[in-house]
Amino acid sequence: MIHFILMVNKQGQTRLATYFNFLTVEQRTAMESEIIRKCLSRASTQCSIMTVRGYKVVYRRYASLYFIVGVGVDDDENELALLEAIHCLVETLDRYYESVCELDIMFNLEKAHFIVDEMFMNGCIVETNKANILKPVVLLDKLSR
Repeated sequence: MIHFILMVNKQGQTRLATYFNFLTVEQRTAMESEIIRKCLSRASTQCSIMTVRGYKVVYRRYASLYFIVGVGVDDDENELALLEAIHCLVETLDRYYESVCELDIMFNLEKAHFIVDEMFMNGCIVETNKANILKPVVLLDKLSR
C-alpha cells in the first residue's frame, strides 16, 4: 500500500503532497524534510529506491521535479511497478498540461491533485490508462468554461 506521494522541486520545496495514512503536520514536515534531503543529496548514478524512517521510498527525477512515492517497508510492493506508476503519472500530467513544468503544478494545484486522485485511491493504483484518468478532468474544464 502506498502511504504518500510527493512532488518536490530541486530546491527541496514540496509542490504537491498526498497522504493515504494519517500523520500530524509535525510528523509530515519532519518526514518530508528528511526524505527530500536524502533524495536531493543522492547522485544520479545511485539507485532510486531507499529506506527512510520505516518507509521504502521510490523516487524519480523529471526535469526540475522529483516524484517521490513511499510505501511500508514490510509491504510487498513491487518497486519497479512504483517507478512505472510514477512514469505514468508524469506522462498523464504531461498530456494534460502539454509539457508539464513546476509552474503548471503550482498554478493548477487542484487539477494536479485531481489527476493523482484519479490514479491512486486509498494507497492503491486504481487506473493507469491516461485517457480514462483525464476524462473527468477534461469534463470539468468544459463545465467551468
